Amino acid sequence: MAKTNTGTGAPNPAAAVAEAAQAATRMMRGTRLMGEVRDEDVQIATTPKDEVWRQDKVTLHHYRPVAAQKIGTPVLVVYGLIGRWTMADLQEDRSLVRNLLGLGVDLWVVDWGNPSRADRWLSLDDYIEGYLGDCVDEIRERTGSGKVTLLGICEGGVFTTCYAALEPGKVKALVNTITPIDFHADAAGEERLGYGFINLWTRSLPPEEIDRMVDAHGSLPGQFMGAVFSMMTPMRSLLKYNLDMLEVVDDEKRLLNFLRMEKWIADRPDHPGEAAKQWLKDLYQQNRLARNELELGGRRVDLRAVTMPVLNVYAKDDHIIPPATSRALGGLVGTEDYTELALPGGHVGVFVGGKAQGLFAPGVAEWLAKRE
Repeated sequence: MAKTNTGTGAPNPAAAVAEAAQAATRMMRGTRLMGEVRDEDVQIATTPKDEVWRQDKVTLHHYRPVAAQKIGTPVLVVYGLIGRWTMADLQEDRSLVRNLLGLGVDLWVVDWGNPSRADRWLSLDDYIEGYLGDCVDEIRERTGSGKVTLLGICEGGVFTTCYAALEPGKVKALVNTITPIDFHADAAGEERLGYGFINLWTRSLPPEEIDRMVDAHGSLPGQFMGAVFSMMTPMRSLLKYNLDMLEVVDDEKRLLNFLRMEKWIADRPDHPGEAAKQWLKDLYQQNRLARNELELGGRRVDLRAVTMPVLNVYAKDDHIIPPATSRALGGLVGTEDYTELALPGGHVGVFVGGKAQGLFAPGVAEWLAKRE
């Protein structure tokens, strides 16, 4: 960038004019690029897959292989109800899914669909023992494999952990990524500005206010949760559409990368009401999972029943799921085969960051291969 000041401190008019002209050229190119971009140019989750099972709004997909299969046990990717699994397959060069497929993993994914007010009474029991259990059984029947490896992401990791504790005979291994287990572990851990905001906020809510919000909407609205996440990093949220975007607006590749991320952020489904009440009150407020007090379908979830190998992947700089809330899993499960994989970056950065990309999929695939 041209300097607008001479060595003596006097302004340099020629340099200022040149800089202004350069900025104007970038903006003109950026305006043209933005005008040419269409929705079909900003596709996410493009890795080829086939729908193999459907019930209500839930679908199970099987990814088409891209390399010789090296991991015999099928792996089911399970995202949560807050957000969308497409983060794991954001784009070709930033895709946990593609990387795992390239390493010979037989990969499947469950899509929870778009819950509406009609799904008001669906509970965590329905999603974990019902839909997730049916997906596991469908994979076992189709592949002839007695067991399935579960790869849970965020809230989906809570689902997979609960299922593994309730049905250990069907789970070969458990891979959790950026998953909260002890929802109160942040209170006694390292205090970092901006970390664990959701934990603090949720614990401060009167339970009756949670009930009122869910009863009014029939769900935990996706737009509401999107606003909460934005408030966790207010300056970042305010600046990304001006300063951040100015850095990429005239570069087609970087602009499309920016827009793909924004497309994922905007695609935030509503969280079914009854499941949301359990999520906020039973887990965030009462911490019943870590206390082995959570009940699903009349059965208590005892984490000591998780006796299969466990790989716990967490982000070192995760401000949404503080590392302490994830790492607590190691002291609660019943297996002696417990491994942690710490990745650089934040909650989303582990999926899209350059450094994490080179560690995440290879680390998971190598760990799985040793336990075949």
